[in-house]
Amino acid sequence: MADKFDVIVIGAGPGGYVAAIRAAQMGLKTACVEKWIGKEGNVVHGGTCLNVGCIPSKALLEASHKFVEAQHDFDDMGIEAGDVTMDVKKMMARKDKIVKNLTGGIAGLFKANGVTALEGTGKVIGSKQVEVTDKDGNAATHEADNIVVAAGSVPVEIPPTPLTEGLIVDSTGALEFQQTPKRLGVIGAGVIGLELGSVWNRLGSEVTVLEAMDDFLPMVDGAIAKETQKLLKKQGLDIKLGARVTGSEVKGDEVVVKYSDAKGEQEITFDKLIVCVGRKPYTKGVIGDGVGVELDERGFIHVDDQCRTSVPGVYAIGDCVRGPMLAHKASEEGVMVADIIAGHKAEMNYDAIPSVIYTFPEVAWVGMTEQDAKAAGIEVKTGAFPFAASGRAMANNATEGQAKVIADAETDRILGLHIVGQHAGEMIAQGVIAMEFGSSAEDLALSCYAHPTMSEAVHEAALAVEGHAIHMANRKKRK
Repeated sequence: MADKFDVIVIGAGPGGYVAAIRAAQMGLKTACVEKWIGKEGNVVHGGTCLNVGCIPSKALLEASHKFVEAQHDFDDMGIEAGDVTMDVKKMMARKDKIVKNLTGGIAGLFKANGVTALEGTGKVIGSKQVEVTDKDGNAATHEADNIVVAAGSVPVEIPPTPLTEGLIVDSTGALEFQQTPKRLGVIGAGVIGLELGSVWNRLGSEVTVLEAMDDFLPMVDGAIAKETQKLLKKQGLDIKLGARVTGSEVKGDEVVVKYSDAKGEQEITFDKLIVCVGRKPYTKGVIGDGVGVELDERGFIHVDDQCRTSVPGVYAIGDCVRGPMLAHKASEEGVMVADIIAGHKAEMNYDAIPSVIYTFPEVAWVGMTEQDAKAAGIEVKTGAFPFAASGRAMANNATEGQAKVIADAETDRILGLHIVGQHAGEMIAQGVIAMEFGSSAEDLALSCYAHPTMSEAVHEAALAVEGHAIHMANRKKRK
């Protein structure tokens, strides 16, 4: 038997490493197990988010957006940039440097907070035991009073498009292209597909997105989704809805994809194909036989509202449990669980978890959509404000999009905030905080916002709930 700990966390992604640091801050002897092998053959922390997800994709999104700005927008501001080119390899090197800095930083945080880093594959073999197998196959058993499973998720693969080195890739492979493909196919018009499609579209690819569903972004408010689709189409993304992929064939350096839509069987050829049809929990082999932790048919670990599994002392957080697969959701669950283990009262408001799509403009939302409220039988009132009427948006050359507030018609309590526009991912925090404190639309409307800011659109949208928006014509009767 190896070391004894108060807490062992399996997985050092945004859920796991945060849980481990928080537990250590609470005075608990804590270890965190990680098996992720980086490009240099070493174990690295940060999970999918820091290594092949949130951070590297945002580095590429930012670089590609600046490239487009320099090509098309600078001249309007009086900036003469001349011929602008993109060095894709240099862009990728910058992305890799950012990833290395952040993942290395976690090791420093572990050391500073007294977290023991265990390298290898973690497996729960008992209610208080974790087996860690290193890269050479050597296994050691560690004992802990509490275990937190934060094993994360992996991309979903589909039979019609088996991954092929360099041609048919998942989201990880799409972050490693060393040159811009002329014709790029993306399967899936979700968050990942739209972000990656946007990157390569900006760099010159002819991007076609094949989405099996008939509705575009059904999880987003209808008005926001409709405007987002229009804006992305304007940018050059060819989004085909109701297009179900039925097969693929690699022919030399090309990929021929077959799909069916309302017109029947179709065929299209790409130079590269990215499969972005979702993610699945990484739980296979993480829970030993006979431990008693319950999993559903899709591999998710069953937990209650405080992330307790069916086995006392064993918790699970992040992508391997119910709820949205979001880094910040995993992190907050990690904090909650660590506090509970330390004997504190802690809970999480799952109705106030924000989501963001980092296209340009960004799309962000929290809470209910109008369609959600209608399905739940809740009468709502709404207010919207276009960025085209925002002084700061005009100055920023970012007048596309709008902010929309959804409130309960009877109580005025804010049920949702939905934004498509520049910096929407930053502004959505206003809705999160408002909902967390049970604020009304009137509370936002009566707050003083700095001028000029993009956030004033949220203020005006809240005012518009009662027809009192200042900087646009109001359709509602003033009270």
